[in-house]
Amino acid sequence: MIKPKETHKKEEFSAEEYVQGLANGDISILGRAITLVESTKAEHQALAQKILEQSMSMTGKSIRIGITGVPGVGKSTFIEGFGKHITAMGKKVAVLAIDPSSEEGRGSILGDKTRMEELSKDALAFIRPSPTAGSLGGVARKTRESILLCEAAGYEVILVETVGVGQSETAVHSMVDFFLLLMLAGAGDELQGIKRGIMEMADAIAITKADGDNLNPSKIAVNEYKRGLHLFPSKKNKWIPRVLTCSSYENKGITEIWDTIDSFMNHCITNNHFEENRKKQAQFWLHESIQEQLGSHFYKHPKIKAKLNDLEKAVVNGELSPFVAAQQLLNLFHTS
Repeated sequence: MIKPKETHKKEEFSAEEYVQGLANGDISILGRAITLVESTKAEHQALAQKILEQSMSMTGKSIRIGITGVPGVGKSTFIEGFGKHITAMGKKVAVLAIDPSSEEGRGSILGDKTRMEELSKDALAFIRPSPTAGSLGGVARKTRESILLCEAAGYEVILVETVGVGQSETAVHSMVDFFLLLMLAGAGDELQGIKRGIMEMADAIAITKADGDNLNPSKIAVNEYKRGLHLFPSKKNKWIPRVLTCSSYENKGITEIWDTIDSFMNHCITNNHFEENRKKQAQFWLHESIQEQLGSHFYKHPKIKAKLNDLEKAVVNGELSPFVAAQQLLNLFHTS
């Protein structure tokens, strides 16, 4: 009996080999490339940057969709159903996540793929847990770079999921084309913990679990959210956000949500907003990366490490103003 050929036993690949693997749609290579992006080791970061640099011509061709929602909204179930709808059309879908809380052991976004068991078995789907190390800025940067790697590997739709409702929505909004907010019927905005800013970012709101006894409350919620959205300023791209219902249990509403995204894309491409928005996002991430890398170099500097604790104590005890303490540290950093 001939033994199946084993691949990827090689410990290290060159940047060129990674890029070729991505071009071939190799999931194993994609996973390893994302691991390099997420690594804090300098040599891994250097290799990751080479891979990204060499694969940029293969990026930018996907639809990037951000998905957020309140706890209990059924986000995982929705994403699985939505992902299956996308793969049924013959499109490749990647599911990424931003979960700054996971570094502290609280979150477990996509930590085990049993949350999306059916989708994880789909040959056209790629599911990746959230990067766990670093601040929200660091996690967000790694997710953005992971989007580019997924695009290089031929994924046509990228879903970026957030955990809970909080600051990560802004980060996701700055890296996606379309922002979908999942809500429940029968609970006020205050109860659902939704901030006005998150509602304002949404390109569509989907009321989930719109079935059985919850069907009528869901229809009422649609009208309430439609009225609420009229209070917000109109979007620069002139898109009017839609409010829809869906039921993963009855498999209803998923097609309408996809059609809404398709309409949005056509709208934005026609009025040139799509390209303009992508350029602004790239510019934003340039400045974010500069800030993050400067901060990283600053806090790792031996002289800063030696002095920071004492100055923090002085600030806490009211002996020194935060501005003066910061200036002292910056002077120390610049002169060493």
